[in-house]
Amino acid sequence: MANQTPVQIAWVTRDMDATEQALSALLGARRWVRMPGVHFGPDSCRFRGRPADFVADVALSYAGDTQLEIIAPVRGESLYTEFLERCGPGLHHVCREATDPADFDAAVRDAERHGATVVADGVMPGGMRFAYVTAEDAGVPYIEIACLTDDIRTFFDYVKQEQQP
Repeated sequence: MANQTPVQIAWVTRDMDATEQALSALLGARRWVRMPGVHFGPDSCRFRGRPADFVADVALSYAGDTQLEIIAPVRGESLYTEFLERCGPGLHHVCREATDPADFDAAVRDAERHGATVVADGVMPGGMRFAYVTAEDAGVPYIEIACLTDDIRTFFDYVKQEQQP
């Protein structure tokens, strides 16, 4: 079974600079690594059961061992634009990691068996599989389940090392 301990906390914003500054001050992130224009294409991503085609700017940092992620939608309909429209900028999701593809599939099935709904899923550039599940009626907006590739894990290690003084 997937590690159920959150490994990432993510915010959605319209103002990446302001959110980076606030989280740096409040959580001690030293440096943000930005990935502008990350494209989620309709061949590899779904939102509310339909193919999704959107672009988002993403920034990553760390507070201790917890990864911090900031997402700023650029274009296209997505889970992130929907969140901004419904709630405004703010805390969006926590992420837990699946150890391998079979574990990922089992974690998603288990979440659905426990009443959660898959809102968005797919494969990110770099091969990372993801699924956002929600139990909105219970007050749980989004939990992301992610299955990292070795390349993505190496990149995350680089981001974490950037936090060293």
